[in-house]
Parts: sequence; C-alpha cells; structure tokens
Amino acid sequence: MAGFVQLVEFETSDVDAVRDALLKFRDEHPGVLTSTGSKVTEDRDRPGTYVSIVEFASYEAAMEQSSNPALSELSTRLGQLMNGQPRFRNLDVRAELAGA
Repeated sequence: MAGFVQLVEFETSDVDAVRDALLKFRDEHPGVLTSTGSKVTEDRDRPGTYVSIVEFASYEAAMEQSSNPALSELSTRLGQLMNGQPRFRNLDVRAELAGA
C-alpha cells in the first residue's frame, strides 16, 4: 500500500473564486497539477473554513509537483483569496478500505 495525501485547511469568504482559480490554473498549465485526485470540502462546524484533500501516488510525486516554478503563480493567486495562511498536513497512506 502506497500513497500520500495532503490536507490544506484554509479560510475564505469566496470559495467559488478559489475553485475557479484552481480550474483556470489547471487548464492554463496542463500537466503541472499531478495529483491523482482532489476535493475541496467545507467544515460544517466552522463556516468559511475549508479543507482541500489532495491525493498523490507518493510523497515524492507531491514534492515534485510542489517544486514546479509555475505553482508560485497559483500560490500568489490563492493567497489573495484566502484569509490568513493555509495550514498543511502531510499524510502517508497506511491503509485503505474500499466499500462499507
């Protein structure tokens, strides 16, 4: 079992603008975002707080993506849309359960 998940918690008053910025960047920079999947979720108990769940094949794949210079453009744009700094959690996948 291998895999890596990054959680990015952030606050914003305009999550639609965050989503649009991510989609625009992905479309304008094909191949830069190399995650195997991602979701943006909202915390029901803390309005305006979101957690982005980003899955990668490995930690190394995540670090390769993060070292791409094009990502500084995305980071700058997202920073303008967020209230404060995002918080990151870097998680190695140890088990995965299907179904249930």
